[in-house]
Amino acid sequence: METHLGDGASMDLDDARLEEMTPEPLLTRDYETRPALVYERLRQQHGPVAPVDLLGVPAWLVLGYREALEVLQDDNNWPKGLENWRARSEGRVPADWPLGPSLEVNHVLIQGGPGYRALRMAWDTALRPFQDPRQPEAKRLKAAATADADALITLIGQGGRTGVADLSAQFSRPLPLMVASHLLGFPGSQGDDALMDMWRVLDAGPDAEPALGRLLETLADLAAVKIKQPGNDFPSYLLAAHPGLTVDELARELFMLLGMTSDHVGILISNTVVEVISGEGGVRASLSAGMVRETMNRVVMRKPPLVNFVPRFAARDTPLGNYMIHAGDPVWVSSAAAHADPLFAGQMASGSTISSRAHLAWGAGRRQCPARELASMVAAAGVSRLFERFSDLTLALPADQLPWRSSPFMRGLRSLPVRYELTEDPPPRPTPASDPEETAPPALPDQETQQRSSLWRYLTGLIRGGR
Repeated sequence: METHLGDGASMDLDDARLEEMTPEPLLTRDYETRPALVYERLRQQHGPVAPVDLLGVPAWLVLGYREALEVLQDDNNWPKGLENWRARSEGRVPADWPLGPSLEVNHVLIQGGPGYRALRMAWDTALRPFQDPRQPEAKRLKAAATADADALITLIGQGGRTGVADLSAQFSRPLPLMVASHLLGFPGSQGDDALMDMWRVLDAGPDAEPALGRLLETLADLAAVKIKQPGNDFPSYLLAAHPGLTVDELARELFMLLGMTSDHVGILISNTVVEVISGEGGVRASLSAGMVRETMNRVVMRKPPLVNFVPRFAARDTPLGNYMIHAGDPVWVSSAAAHADPLFAGQMASGSTISSRAHLAWGAGRRQCPARELASMVAAAGVSRLFERFSDLTLALPADQLPWRSSPFMRGLRSLPVRYELTEDPPPRPTPASDPEETAPPALPDQETQQRSSLWRYLTGLIRGGR
């Protein structure tokens, strides 16, 4: 099949139907350990778009940066919404497909159709007070993130002023969950069990299914409380912006916020820490100069936490890369592969034409992540506090031996073992510049409450001292 390009040239397109192909499995051992090589092999074989097998279901994987932007920025030709998936409508997606449960929860990240626009506008409205640094809600949340970071670092320090720690399990992963608990308005430490269950769901282990059931029940209970007694928190603001949400619908949106921001932010913190302590000396110096955000931008260029976005679908037969994508075909955009596209990465290497903010870590277009500023704030607060309170941090393993965990969506470290030395006297947290009630962090749990907290008991059990 021949298609014409904008400059008058033409190229032959492969018109084979996806369901008639025999694509190679994507989620292999090679993909978990060396995904860049898998992307490059697919690129060499197929060009910027490749057919792949996702645990028994065929799909198109977008590897090219230009093609990724085309899909992400064009909601009309590449809509979201499982109702657009031809194979699913025809009953060709197995009922026990492992990715089914995560895609069937119909929240703002997945949803297409006419209801999406109102829901997305409500999300933007509800998050605005927490993402605008001038607003009291944003100031309080940043103060809470700093206080939570301090509490976690102090807990690590109970093993001694010098010691060994797993910064992933003891800091990077719990911090965004703790901050999300403030954002969701959990009363007291009630959300701790929910945070532990969110952790189990993200790890996709044998206890993930019962944990998901408990978590959705807890979030439904929280949603019911917020409907009756709204407060200064995200669920209440979302309800005010979208009053028609039911308890179950609100619970699904809270699940999306808790899961997406926590895993994404936790991975971003860990990857940034590795970049700083294993990079050139100037990297850490740049942090003291307030360049945390720019450092994170460089990190997500090479190691984006969200490696593959949830699927979109061809609205009609459309050429993309070297293939004709037929109406209803699922299309997964890979930000990790797009960042490694030689046509894009080569320009980044020169440092002359593309800003580090050109990354796709948060998506692109109108469906770009609604919580990106919030997530960046939490990650920046955590990274900043780490390097303020630890006078020395070194990897306990060579950087190329750190263990990674991969999923169809995310890629992050399984653990981040470090040797540390705490400063003699921790630098004080920034003093509020105006009304102290605007920026005062929530009170930390007292010792008795912490002892009852499943999250705190777990973290206490990870403390290791000595060198």
